[in-house]
Amino acid sequence: MRTAEGTDRLLSAELLAGIRSRAAGYDQANAFFTEDLNDLVAAGYLRALVPVRFGGLGRSLAHTAREQTRLAAHAPATALAVNMHLIWTGVAASLHAQHDHSLDFLLEEAGRGEIFGFGVSEPSNDLVLFGSTTDAVPQPDGGYRFTGTKVFTSLSPAWTRLGVLGLDSSDPAAPAIVWAFLDRADAGIRVSDDWNTLGMRASQSQSTVLDGARARPDRVVRRLPVGPNGDPLVAGIFANFEILLSAVYTGLGQRALELAIAGAHRRTSLKNDGRSHAQDPVARWRVGDLVIAMDGIYPQIDALARTVDEQTWQVGPAWFAQLSGLKYRATKNAKFVVDTAVQVVGGSAYTATSELARLYRDVLAGFFHPSDEDSAHATAAASVLGPLDLPTS
Repeated sequence: MRTAEGTDRLLSAELLAGIRSRAAGYDQANAFFTEDLNDLVAAGYLRALVPVRFGGLGRSLAHTAREQTRLAAHAPATALAVNMHLIWTGVAASLHAQHDHSLDFLLEEAGRGEIFGFGVSEPSNDLVLFGSTTDAVPQPDGGYRFTGTKVFTSLSPAWTRLGVLGLDSSDPAAPAIVWAFLDRADAGIRVSDDWNTLGMRASQSQSTVLDGARARPDRVVRRLPVGPNGDPLVAGIFANFEILLSAVYTGLGQRALELAIAGAHRRTSLKNDGRSHAQDPVARWRVGDLVIAMDGIYPQIDALARTVDEQTWQVGPAWFAQLSGLKYRATKNAKFVVDTAVQVVGGSAYTATSELARLYRDVLAGFFHPSDEDSAHATAAASVLGPLDLPTS
């Protein structure tokens, strides 16, 4: 099984083994991965993408994506939640490399140990980055107050800063999407204890209710037109989100393949003279199919991540199609691998305590992250056919 892993690893085998040993317990108790986070912070992992000059490790997106794949193979929910902090630091590092210093404060604070949450998803907002149901009310000093509900706010028990977007409709003729950062210690922020899901339970991606939460003027980083645009902040969010998310679900699929291989060796067959399923032609075909499926994903993630690292990306329809297509393929591929691994392993995978059963539940979350299946296909079609010409009446 070929992977894109390098030799310079941030996460030791011992650290990952400890993380894997706790994953089932977090899932069963619907508990946050506190011990995992402490270990990752101690290893400097949350500073991976922060440039050295800001107190970080200065690692590339490609390298960090490979490490996220390794982490997800040991604890998908832990990796998924950590992703949200890494996305922000990746965006800030990318902007800094482009001589855009609007998020340098984020790099400085992340380098000092602040943890950033991703407060973007909202109920019924399928415009995602290009619209908002949260009110952003301008203040006389240039700051904003945000009122609305954010869902799937990973790292809810731990984040200290929250990146949010909201709609400034103070000028009806020119509504704007406002991007800003909130401090958890400030008033107007309430985290709801509402995370009790089928899978990815340790991520504790609880809802966050904003009631006039104030963003200081120096923490308001963008005012953009409503609708699609190629602003470097938006482009950076899209790239880091889709690439790192794909890496997480690829790690989940990688672990499912490992369990399928172990299960094929362990499971025996009477009709095959008691030999293991590793000698059964059907099981071998299925495992071979999984190897082929996984083998094709690693280089796709690596290639797009290197494009970001090398600043050779060209923002446009084709770029967005490549990113959304990667996320779609990676999550769909992981689901296929888990499904087939269950077939290879057999009935033991159906027990609630089996690791494959947990992966089976965890992998379903992949369908809920943007870009979803419909959006990915629409973006891909638009990149070659042009925008959809809707009737005006």
